[in-house]
Amino acid sequence: MATNADSSDEVLMLGYRNGDAGAFDELYRRHKGGLYRYLLRQCGNAAAAAEMFQDIWMNLIRARLNYEATAKFTTYLYRLAHNRLVDHYRKSAHERPLPFDDEQIDEPAVVHHELPEVRYERKQLAARLLALLEALPETQREAFVLQQESGLSVEEIAAVTGVTRETAKSRLRYALAKLRSGMTEWR
Repeated sequence: MATNADSSDEVLMLGYRNGDAGAFDELYRRHKGGLYRYLLRQCGNAAAAAEMFQDIWMNLIRARLNYEATAKFTTYLYRLAHNRLVDHYRKSAHERPLPFDDEQIDEPAVVHHELPEVRYERKQLAARLLALLEALPETQREAFVLQQESGLSVEEIAAVTGVTRETAKSRLRYALAKLRSGMTEWR
């Protein structure tokens, strides 16, 4: 079965399971950015995020022959990532470093003809949002990042994190409320 860029993630993964290496390349292209950002925002350490990122893709490669499309591929991929983060926290047994430094987060491209005060205000706004995100409890931050960075639904977030739909919805609601509350001065 030949796969292409228009194929769903699930079709691509089934194609990869059946020997189509190009299907893996497309899956990797689609999900590498979101997956890395999720790991980085959760662990706060670029080196650890990069190591986990590689482990997750290697786990996916090893598990390909047993893959069945019983859920969305993104749910499957982020469940692997969630489990790898849990292992990381157990192994490291230390708190996440706070906060992210500017080098670790990809900053949106700045328009060069923008006024300096507009650039400054945008940078301040981004720094405030990142600080608020860092201050969220881990479970709320994870729900928010899975929704915003990975585009997962509440049901998919519940499946990834191993909680009920209502718990995932609650975590997301509390995270959004705290972020909104912290950004009131910028409205």
